[in-house]
Amino acid sequence: MRFALAAALALGLGGCLGYNGQVVHGYQLDAKTIDQVKPGASAEQILVLLGTPTTTSTVGGDAWYYITQVTDRSLQFMQPKVIDQRVFAVYFTKAKKVDRVANYGMEDGKLFDFVSRTTPTAGAESTFLKGMFLNLLKFS
Repeated sequence: MRFALAAALALGLGGCLGYNGQVVHGYQLDAKTIDQVKPGASAEQILVLLGTPTTTSTVGGDAWYYITQVTDRSLQFMQPKVIDQRVFAVYFTKAKKVDRVANYGMEDGKLFDFVSRTTPTAGAESTFLKGMFLNLLKFS
């Protein structure tokens, strides 16, 4: 019986062995490729060199953004935490030539919670008990 319990425990924990919690998401930045991006290059050359951008600008000019994010979780069942984020930006002129490039990191950004699980509402805060008592008073 003890052997079966030990074997079951070993099998359950076996998946945790060798787990490296760091995962790289998005565009894989390569220093040699980034060095080849020069001002004056055409948008087609950048597309061949870097590939399709992660996203593009929609307001105030033309820019392509290549985003990389590194997450880490200490244990498999824990929520991942962002430990590094890079945004490689290529800015273009009106003639679709590279104007400048920028390599932004987490130190350049501003942290905010863009996935909020609550929606603010106007009015008084209602509780379950208050709603129950109000409904009982309506039937009286």
